[in-house]
Amino acid sequence: MAAEVAEQVTVEAIEQSLDRAAVRYDRNGDQHYDVVSAFIKSVRGSDVDAALHYLARMLVAGEDPRFIARRLMILASEDIGMADPTALQTAVAAAQTVALIGMPEAQLTLAHATIHLATAPKSNAVTTALAAAMADIKAGKAGLVPAQLRDGHYSGAAALGNAQGYKYSHDNPDGVVAQQYPPDELVGVNYYRPPVAAANVTWPAGWTGYGRSSARNGDGHEDLYRRRDEPAAAHRQALQRRHPQAGTEVR
Repeated sequence: MAAEVAEQVTVEAIEQSLDRAAVRYDRNGDQHYDVVSAFIKSVRGSDVDAALHYLARMLVAGEDPRFIARRLMILASEDIGMADPTALQTAVAAAQTVALIGMPEAQLTLAHATIHLATAPKSNAVTTALAAAMADIKAGKAGLVPAQLRDGHYSGAAALGNAQGYKYSHDNPDGVVAQQYPPDELVGVNYYRPPVAAANVTWPAGWTGYGRSSARNGDGHEDLYRRRDEPAAAHRQALQRRHPQAGTEVR
């Protein structure tokens, strides 16, 4: 008889008796990691509704809001980066709100940050740039700092040639001067590779973009370009197709 009763006591039976859906979420179990993984991947994949679903599951189950805020800050740099620099600001603000206000009010800020990051243009160019730079360091590509960039504020520095011939960027109207910045072994290496220039960036009058100025490109201005990672306008169009009800408010 006891065995028959035990077989009937299932999660579904309890859900029906309580007339509510049980949140299958164990902060120390597989469900925890599955939901967190789905949350991050939904934000990365720009599915704002799925991201909100998994956020809600974590909140209802009592997940530590500081953990959620930390994940959003990491994602802002890892999966968005310079495609939308304000994403990190929003994520950090959410973490500060959690610390200053606490729950339950801070859950709105976590939702705010989730929506911002999910609808932001995506790029992993920051992640790949740092990985490539660190790989070169580990491979032994860490040459001498060019003499003109070395510290010249101590006695004897000039005799060593330190800081001699350094060109001050702000002396040029464009704020960019041609001189070698990387060690000799790394001249010509490009770590940061933004896929394309963003289509919606508004630049100050007369500004042509950030430049890579070095000995490898003549006067240092041929390689000026807008260093944003993704075509944000195209991203907004894709989101508009996914969420037509949002109208022009979609980022």
